Amino acid sequence: MKISAKYFWQLSGIGVIIMVHWLMFYGAIKESNISVTMVAFSTGTLFSSIIEPVFFKRAIRFYEVIIGLIIIGAIALIFSIETEYWFGIVLGIGAALTSSLFGVLNGIMAHKLKSGVISFYELSAALLSLTLFLAVNGNFKPEFFVLDNSSIIGLLLLSLVCTVFPFIASVDLSKFISPYTIVLTVNLETVYGIIWAILFYSENKEVKPTFYIGVLIILLAIFLNSYLKRISDKKPIQN
Repeated sequence: MKISAKYFWQLSGIGVIIMVHWLMFYGAIKESNISVTMVAFSTGTLFSSIIEPVFFKRAIRFYEVIIGLIIIGAIALIFSIETEYWFGIVLGIGAALTSSLFGVLNGIMAHKLKSGVISFYELSAALLSLTLFLAVNGNFKPEFFVLDNSSIIGLLLLSLVCTVFPFIASVDLSKFISPYTIVLTVNLETVYGIIWAILFYSENKEVKPTFYIGVLIILLAIFLNSYLKRISDKKPIQN
């Protein structure tokens, strides 16, 4: 677990980005709803298509940017219909940007340190910075620490099953596949996130049919990217 001061500060900085991501992601849900947040979060594909080439020093793939713009267009369609959720959409896009940023940075760190070490320092830094943020904003009140059984179970599931283990796995995967591919795969959360929102929170009653047209465009863009990537990565057969 011992690392150099250089790596300590680098991982701590990424941890702060993760903390900002948490605030924006859950803030987006509170300001809008789960479905709108998940769709806004899909813009991470565009951000990764631009951020990854910068840090990995490779050429920007034209089709990745185009697909990212298509997703932005779908977001604009949803935004024009669901105007009451504009701030939630902005926060969701911010969550996508920060997620893409720390995903790409972790792709670099994964080749230098073990995934468990990276996750420990980054999540610890995220916890400490979030604690300071809440303290400065005066959110540490007695009622803040009062939790019922369902809240405790929910927080344990979110922290362990939905955060820690997937986080370690995603960092480890960064050694073998590109951050852009990881972000693209994470965008499938849009599908099952909306399905869960409909099943458990009846959010299909809160959004208009045009919302789902935007979702369909995003999903088509995701699968189109996968198809184009397979074509571009396929090497010509030597005679």
